[in-house]
Amino acid sequence: MGKPLVAVFSGAGMSTDSGIPDYRGPQGLWRRDPDAEKLVTYEYYMADPEIRRRSWRMRAEIGALAAQPNAAHRAVAALETAGVPTRVITQNVDGLHQLAGTPARKVFELHGTARAVVCTRCHARSGMEAALARVAAGDPDPACTQCGGILKSATVMFGERLDPQVLAGAVAVAKGCDVFIAVGSTLQVQPAASLAGMAAEAGARLIIVNAEETPYDSLAQELVREPIGTALPALLARIRAQVQDGGRAVGR
Repeated sequence: MGKPLVAVFSGAGMSTDSGIPDYRGPQGLWRRDPDAEKLVTYEYYMADPEIRRRSWRMRAEIGALAAQPNAAHRAVAALETAGVPTRVITQNVDGLHQLAGTPARKVFELHGTARAVVCTRCHARSGMEAALARVAAGDPDPACTQCGGILKSATVMFGERLDPQVLAGAVAVAKGCDVFIAVGSTLQVQPAASLAGMAAEAGARLIIVNAEETPYDSLAQELVREPIGTALPALLARIRAQVQDGGRAVGR
């Protein structure tokens, strides 16, 4: 038998130690400013230039491009480097898993990436950094340089469908993994959250690392409420040791 496959499903709580705010936690962006959800809702964004201007200001203020991977991201990358087959399914758009060293081909970004922008008309893609530089230079709602269309971040906004290929890959990982670790996610946003249930139903060991309760806690074989920055590295070190000892007890 081969080594067990470990799937890490990461939500916003994974990146709070990197200075990126979460959305639905106790101090989350949506709880502090419910109106902010309009800034990432496709219908509002496309229809209202003021929403777009506010959205660009929000991107500049959050400073996601300057964020660096934290101990949790590095621990996931280290698991893969140590020879434990690892796949990352993430709700995050910050690209920190890849920056930490997890190969991009093994990261399924369900909600896209904030490191690029895309034209809603001609679909040309370019770097977010260049777009934010235009905003800083005085263009509050930069248009596509190729066709003049409306630019948006290459993220999946509310009201948009997930990329079917990315979702299909994530579903295959969830159904085929031996261990499914949900980290820093409220497991409330569908269809992404349902992957935890799919994994458990397929026989994977479900581990949930999150400060608050989730709808899938009853399916988990292990619940971890400690801070992610210390709890996840310790958990992955334990799994790594079990795998290297030759046991498959970590999973099915």
